[in-house]
Amino acid sequence: MPKTKFQEAVYGVLMTFFMVLAMELYNTGLRESRLTNAGFLTAFREMAVMFPVCFVMGFFMIDRLAPKIAFRMVTPGVDRPVFVTMVRASVTVAFMCPIMSFWATLIFKQPGAEFIPVWLQTIVCNFPMAFFWQVFYCGPLVRFLFRQIFRPGSETAGEKAAGAEKNAMTFGKK
Repeated sequence: MPKTKFQEAVYGVLMTFFMVLAMELYNTGLRESRLTNAGFLTAFREMAVMFPVCFVMGFFMIDRLAPKIAFRMVTPGVDRPVFVTMVRASVTVAFMCPIMSFWATLIFKQPGAEFIPVWLQTIVCNFPMAFFWQVFYCGPLVRFLFRQIFRPGSETAGEKAAGAEKNAMTFGKK
């Protein structure tokens, strides 16, 4: 869906925000055996740490790797769009869940010598939530919001400036 680097960044920020928010609420609820009003505050504090980590991991690493792997399994324009979307989301979650579980284990769980088992348990607990949240809620929500922000034919000020700069640089060249 994103066509420019700016659009990729906006899409990444939206996806990161909603994924991290849901996963922090989920993990706070697991840790406290239920989600309370105080748990929301805890989740938001943890989100302040995990959001930049998730954005960097996703935007600079996984968003480059996941399509290459997913598009070995499906072909956009040939396979059904819903199938392409599902495979792309599945591959992304398959990589992001272990990575983000690693960081969450390292930052919040203080596992000491039990790092590997705690990390593996964190992956196992987080994967179903991350997968189903991504496929059924977060992905559709972010795609909807993205389409509302970047309607066909509408350019943001940043995109107009980038286009004007590109045109100025190529003006007169054949």
